[in-house]
Amino acid sequence: MRAVLVLYFKFFLRWDDNLSTAIYHSFVALCYLTPILGAIIADSWLGKFMTIVSLSIVYTIGQAVMAVSSINDLTDYNRDGIPDNIPLHIGLSMIGLILIAFGTGGIKPCVSAFGGDQFEEEQEEQRSKFFSIFYLSVNAGSLLSTIITPVLRGEECGIHTKQQCYPLAFGVPAALMAVSLIVFILGSKMYKKAHPQGNIMLQVSKCIGFAVKNRFQHRSKQFPTREHWLDWASEKYDKRLITQTKMVLKVLFLYIPLPMFWALFDQQGAIQIQPDQMQTVNPILIVIMVPLVDTVVYPLIKKCHINFTPLRKITVGMFLASLAFVAAALVQVQIDKTLPDFPKEGQSQIKVINLGTDVAKVDFGSGVENVSVESLMATNYMTFDTTSLTRMNIAYGNQTLNQPLNFPGKERHTLLLKNTGDIQTELLLDGLTSKSEDGKNQIRFINNLASTINITMGGTHLGDVKNFSATNYTSFTRGVKEIVVFADNSLTCKNQSISFGYGSAYTIVIQECNSNTLALKYVEDIQPNTVHMAWQLPQYFIMTCGEVVFSVTGLAFSYSQAPSNMKSVLQAGWLLTVAVGNIIVLIVAGASKLSEQWAEYVLFAALLMAVCIIFSIMAYFYTYVDPAEIEAQLDEDEKKKMENEKSICENGTGPISQSEM
Repeated sequence: MRAVLVLYFKFFLRWDDNLSTAIYHSFVALCYLTPILGAIIADSWLGKFMTIVSLSIVYTIGQAVMAVSSINDLTDYNRDGIPDNIPLHIGLSMIGLILIAFGTGGIKPCVSAFGGDQFEEEQEEQRSKFFSIFYLSVNAGSLLSTIITPVLRGEECGIHTKQQCYPLAFGVPAALMAVSLIVFILGSKMYKKAHPQGNIMLQVSKCIGFAVKNRFQHRSKQFPTREHWLDWASEKYDKRLITQTKMVLKVLFLYIPLPMFWALFDQQGAIQIQPDQMQTVNPILIVIMVPLVDTVVYPLIKKCHINFTPLRKITVGMFLASLAFVAAALVQVQIDKTLPDFPKEGQSQIKVINLGTDVAKVDFGSGVENVSVESLMATNYMTFDTTSLTRMNIAYGNQTLNQPLNFPGKERHTLLLKNTGDIQTELLLDGLTSKSEDGKNQIRFINNLASTINITMGGTHLGDVKNFSATNYTSFTRGVKEIVVFADNSLTCKNQSISFGYGSAYTIVIQECNSNTLALKYVEDIQPNTVHMAWQLPQYFIMTCGEVVFSVTGLAFSYSQAPSNMKSVLQAGWLLTVAVGNIIVLIVAGASKLSEQWAEYVLFAALLMAVCIIFSIMAYFYTYVDPAEIEAQLDEDEKKKMENEKSICENGTGPISQSEM
């Protein structure tokens, strides 16, 4: 669903880029904040199984509401193809997204923890493999959705007018979620279901609060120190709760530096050069790398007698992510060399195309050298101070023309010239102020024939074009396109275009149309991308390797170090680092005054490297625990305590001490 969400905001709800991006990131952050709520419900009230079932229903309803909100005909009362009650669609969309956020967030910590519950304590290796398969499955779904969802959106549907089919793009995930829920419920009898043990989060919070309060009240040196600050809660809370709280806080403390990894990981989408298909690279590599790392890399490391502990794996994952962004910065430097120089504030750019038969000379004044343009040729874009562009003088042989100019600034313009009889001029506002982000090519046509023509390119109808006028830019994918021109004299002319690359912009001048030929003149407005998209693959590969050893290990580590009654809570804590990572992106990107993209990549890489060093030091001092063993020892201690108390009650005395013997 996320694959088309920003497009839905921009093109259906008509939001601008800033609002669309802000709402999108807010939605993602909410999806990773709500796991805390799901974990509390699971561990304290419903249990993991019923929490998954209940919140999956909420999730499915949210998806269905999103599908309904995107039905164009719902409020298209005048049937013009545009919704007439946008606030209604926005309201339904927000309700749907909130339901989805609570649904998906609520089940996130429970699904992985519930899977971990199905294994016995001695099945540590099998449980670790489960977390790998679980993560692989998530990314397999991501891969399919990245490919299929845009295809569903691209279909046309509607009752009165045909529109891009957002209802299908949102409705199919809703149907699949309902099916998956049914399949999950059908396996109910096969699952091992741990029962919730009361409101454990409330107990933990009270325990921590009492320990802090008690320590503050006994801060005088006359009171002996205790081994751990949580031991100050022993006057009110039992040893089991205090020990379990220590385990959880020790792991949560380790999580403090981890959001920086997700801050980099969530910027992967920004590391794009050309086609949006590159989004599929990460899930494809995940599907390949997870089994490869599990079955080949880890066994090889083990054979080399290297103790590759979970925390060392997480550290390596952070280091690889930092390395990936260094690679991204190097590629970005090469990309920047090929980017066009667009006008800045206070500047205007002009390109001159001479459609006449003689040499044209243009003087823009302000001490700028005269521009000489041969017949049927064009200049590159020339940059001027907008305030200095007040008049221009055009000369075609003995003919001259003086015209006033008035530019808004920060725009590109094209000046068309022709000397058929009098001097003809046409000043076009190009509207291109940035390179295409989706890798598509921007193409426009100029009619240099004597009569009106009708143009079709690659099956896209561009309409009638009068003599000495131009079409607007239209987006086309890469490759060769067929150009068909219908002239007033019933002539049909066809020709194959040049092979378009990625991200270019061209002005195509229709020079001649007869029964045999269609003569075209190509003027390059923006050059195609010359940095091949394959140069992205190293950074994707390095980042994916980092993700595999970081994320899969994190899920398994969180489960293995959590007390039996707080498995979902620690899974939620792990997911919370993702939400904080999104917030870091917004803060750093907002505070950073770096104008260059590569410099921002280097900044994030340096920050993560620093965090990686801090985490490695923290990990060095971490002591791994076996919660099952500790809880078994606590059970044994409680059993002995009960026996002692029973003995005291029966005999009236306690057990004989060593000093009494």
